[in-house]
Amino acid sequence: MEKQNINYPVELTLALLGDKWKILILCQLFKGTKRFNEIARSITNINQKMLSKQLRSLENDGFIMREVFPDVPPRVEYSLTELGYSLNPVIGAMFDWAMEHKDRFTFKYHINIDPDLKLPH
Repeated sequence: MEKQNINYPVELTLALLGDKWKILILCQLFKGTKRFNEIARSITNINQKMLSKQLRSLENDGFIMREVFPDVPPRVEYSLTELGYSLNPVIGAMFDWAMEHKDRFTFKYHINIDPDLKLPH
């Protein structure tokens, strides 16, 4: 696989996380360790194939940890690594910005964000 050229700091962040599913998965894991189906139920419109792909990518990049338990049937849990937790201020800034400016985009989106919603830390 050929390496992508990164010339600007934000470009690296976007290359690693520039997909809405990854950010939503990380937001769920800020709440604590989750099993695959818990993540799937909490994110609207993601299919299992895409969730598996995004979890694999986040694990490969070191943002999350996948732990397999030798139960029958096998149990798999996902949690944030230290690197994953380090994204909290970044995602928190995105969260705060959206909460502040969401009313500007009602012409384009049906925005159903609970005004009392808080990002877990």
